[in-house]
Amino acid sequence: MTATGAGVAPERVRLTAELRAADRVELPRVLHYEATTAELPQPHRRRIVTLFVVLGGALILSVLIAAAVGQMPIPLTEVFGSICSKVGVSCGVDPSHVYADAALWEVRFPRVAMAVLVGAALSAAGAIMQGVFGNPLADPGVIGVSSGAAVGASLMIVTGLAASSSFAVPAAAFVTGMLTAMLVYAIARSRGRSAVITLILTGVAINAFAGAALALMTFAATTNQREQIVFWQMGSLAGSMWPQVGTILPLIVVGLFFAVTVSGKLDLLSLGDDAARHLGVNIERLRITTILIVAVLTAAAVSFAGVIGFVGLVVPHLIRMMVGPGNRVLVPASAVGGALLIVVADTFARTAISYAELPLGMLTTLVGGPFFFFLLRSSRTRNGGWAA
Repeated sequence: MTATGAGVAPERVRLTAELRAADRVELPRVLHYEATTAELPQPHRRRIVTLFVVLGGALILSVLIAAAVGQMPIPLTEVFGSICSKVGVSCGVDPSHVYADAALWEVRFPRVAMAVLVGAALSAAGAIMQGVFGNPLADPGVIGVSSGAAVGASLMIVTGLAASSSFAVPAAAFVTGMLTAMLVYAIARSRGRSAVITLILTGVAINAFAGAALALMTFAATTNQREQIVFWQMGSLAGSMWPQVGTILPLIVVGLFFAVTVSGKLDLLSLGDDAARHLGVNIERLRITTILIVAVLTAAAVSFAGVIGFVGLVVPHLIRMMVGPGNRVLVPASAVGGALLIVVADTFARTAISYAELPLGMLTTLVGGPFFFFLLRSSRTRNGGWAA
């Protein structure tokens, strides 16, 4: 009997082990990939590189064409020759007209440089604003920078201080644009935090107040002052010289540098405030930093160029349709695309009508409005919304 009990015990142990093994459930290996690292999905690097190459090449070509066309046409070979002679290299053909060099370096190249800076600043600011607000309809005007700058410029014109210096209007526009953006953020902030919807509503209210102030100053101005106010609000690069370019160059370069620096964190912000905060992002610090960047870029651009609409709205959305919503690529690509757009638009504005010039802001809005509507319809048709 002892031997029988000794034989049964191992059998019972074996059956118990089999039952336990049958009851054991294997969890799904959700993070198991059979593919190798090289086979996993990779970013569209070729598309991104192609985009930057195309945009960069188109920008260089548009700059050369903008310098060549005008009331006094200059062949591209002579434009090359003038540039090469400035850098001490022998290439191209020397300008044949006695005033060609003066026309290029005193009139056209400063204006083209201003167009590049203004376009890059407005488009990068628009991309940053859309990332912060999580809305592709956002642009730098949401926080009142453009309307605040218009109030400052109009105030200088109405009070007669604009005649004291050629920098009076741009300086006032820059200061009031910055102050308006900071006022919007200060009013929208409550208990150490600022909600996106509160920033938008505060910006709407400030823009309405600025519009009323502009209407009041336009009513009180003389006929000549009223024309200056209206023309400034239409936007133009006429009269751009190297001193003006040198004034806004450091502001825009620094603004673009910080815009590219914070662009990676905007991707985390797109997950929502709570998710981004759990990932270690200081939401308020990021928001005030980006608003400062947008304020500097936009105020610097409109201070000399006036109000130019739809650039910060259309260009980022168009780039987003090409390469997706990633802000690391979107922000610098928008800067290059915006520079290209303003150079082309300004060239058309000053050459479309002989001995006359179209307001640049009017032109961009006139073309940008229907084009943006087309982008909206095509995006909705493809994927049912704004997502790239």
